[in-house]
Amino acid sequence: MFLVKWQDLSEKVVYRKFTEIYELHKLLKEMFPIEAGDINPQNRIIPHLPAPRWFDGQRAAESRQGTLTEYCNALMSLPVKISRCPHLLDFFKVRPDDLKLPTDSQTKKPETYLVPKDNNSVSDITGPIILQTYRAIADFEKTSGSQMALATGDVVDVVEKSESGWWFCQMKTKRGWVPASYLEPLDSPDESEDPEPNYEGEPYVTIKAYTAEMEDEVSLQEGEAIEVIHKLLDGWWVIR
Repeated sequence: MFLVKWQDLSEKVVYRKFTEIYELHKLLKEMFPIEAGDINPQNRIIPHLPAPRWFDGQRAAESRQGTLTEYCNALMSLPVKISRCPHLLDFFKVRPDDLKLPTDSQTKKPETYLVPKDNNSVSDITGPIILQTYRAIADFEKTSGSQMALATGDVVDVVEKSESGWWFCQMKTKRGWVPASYLEPLDSPDESEDPEPNYEGEPYVTIKAYTAEMEDEVSLQEGEAIEVIHKLLDGWWVIR
């Protein structure tokens, strides 16, 4: 999450994935090979940025925050031809996806019904996760620019697994969010990747009422205190 202050003194909040930031970093290095040190390493002024490999939830995000702060400060202090180039300016402009999150699904609309009792965080990334390969088991038509369409049999790499049931995937030149229920592991479809249950329970509070639709579901009233025992990666959690 970036707070961007523009020349007209307006301030805008934008959201970018670390993978997007790294793609911009690679683009700048290609556009300015001298300043990237490709010709002479001693001439490098474009800051270094570690490649995205491990996705480790909040802890990795917090450690990455300091790195990104230093990186962006260094980037903004570069000569104008780099720090104010169109690609960099466009990257930080507000996008429609900055104003909304993916919420549509052909199977069931994923919604946030729970928040942790001690803070306001409503989502986290499971981890640690190395990029894994999955196969689409059904067609999926995207309904927003942040999503990625799938055809049955498509093979994708999963970049991030959100507990909302939406996974960020990439396939050749495409990338975007897809419902986890449309994917199966390519190598071992019978292997469970869900985290182990926490039988002590993690305290959460419901922020909206939910009416059970299946036998294995439970109805909830708004404001109920519950304990989460098992966070399944398809967006459904086991509670008591």
